Amino acid sequence: MLLTAQILTGLVLLIHVYIFLLETVLFRSRGMKVFGFPPETADMYAPLMSNQGCYNGFLAAALALGLFYPDPAIAQAFVWFGLGCVAVAGIWGAITAKVRIIFIQTVPAVSAMGAWLLVG
Repeated sequence: MLLTAQILTGLVLLIHVYIFLLETVLFRSRGMKVFGFPPETADMYAPLMSNQGCYNGFLAAALALGLFYPDPAIAQAFVWFGLGCVAVAGIWGAITAKVRIIFIQTVPAVSAMGAWLLVG
């Protein structure tokens, strides 16, 4: 079950690296399409999305620390912090932006949390 928890956490980490890239580096190309912004709004939304992308990058960093930090107690704290933040952010995104965000963020994060609970 430990491997399952690690794989699910790694999946959430990769999702947030991808979101970070879409909101920052790739916003004017791929990100605009994925998030459904019309081309004429690129200049207006690019700075906001870049800022939002930073937060997704921070979530990915917390999860990476959780998976790779050498001290198990500190690593576990980072995992729970990262997954908890992702789960809450997904709920908030579903309420304020698009319902499907709950399936992209919250469901994978809560699944990983459940796997960690089973590890003990």
